[in-house]
Amino acid sequence: MLDRREDQAAGLRRLFRKAPPTVVALYAAGRQRAHNVVRAAHRIAGRAERVLLLDEATGEDALAEVLGLPPGLDLLQMLDGRLTLAELLQPVPGLMGRVPAAAAALALPLLDDARRACLVEAMRVLHRHAGFVLIHAASPDYPSPFVQAAPRRLLVAEVSASGATEAYQTIKQLAAAGAGSLHVAVCRARSRAEAAAFFASLEALVRRHVGVPLAFVGEVERDDLAAGLQAPAVQTPPCEPEAAFLRRLATPGGHRTSGA
Repeated sequence: MLDRREDQAAGLRRLFRKAPPTVVALYAAGRQRAHNVVRAAHRIAGRAERVLLLDEATGEDALAEVLGLPPGLDLLQMLDGRLTLAELLQPVPGLMGRVPAAAAALALPLLDDARRACLVEAMRVLHRHAGFVLIHAASPDYPSPFVQAAPRRLLVAEVSASGATEAYQTIKQLAAAGAGSLHVAVCRARSRAEAAAFFASLEALVRRHVGVPLAFVGEVERDDLAAGLQAPAVQTPPCEPEAAFLRRLATPGGHRTSGA
């Protein structure tokens, strides 16, 4: 019998592949992670794309404070029928809005078929109004079903010592969780030369010690990130989903992975 977690991940993956929006699992590295995520979202939306932020993070890593919003009601809370999508979505100037989803991300593997179908249908409705869905991931160590189903992954790396260290650690953790490739955007560089040198150094380190292909989509402040994300990550193996599945099987603890 198939594990229900695999069933639900497959269902979300079909939704994300067939729906019009570009769906991206988004990570950030550096001193101002939440700010950098919001800057990237606005840069993507600057090309007339409606960007929905599905926010799995909590505490200081959540996007509410940076966006000037209250914490908000979680996507999971609409399952009791007392909350509509209009009440759930927090509008954001320049974007489609934010939907808090930390509880939904944790609960999804435990939901029965009816509740899971309700949640997926809610996502389907939200997708109809979005050009991009950015899943603000809580942690690369424990990818949620939303993150696992997303066809693309984007790391926004701040040009700083902490940004470089966190970016490398995040890539290692994503590789352990089965990621086959990764898009990278750089932010807060003083010049294009500094941004290019930062990415080149990160790519060389990752190639040497991790082996995950990186695709540079440019600078958050200067480049068209939306166009860069539409292209496949460089050197992506043709059977990446199957290879990722086998890597997860080989990892002790199944969904739980280490950064080693």
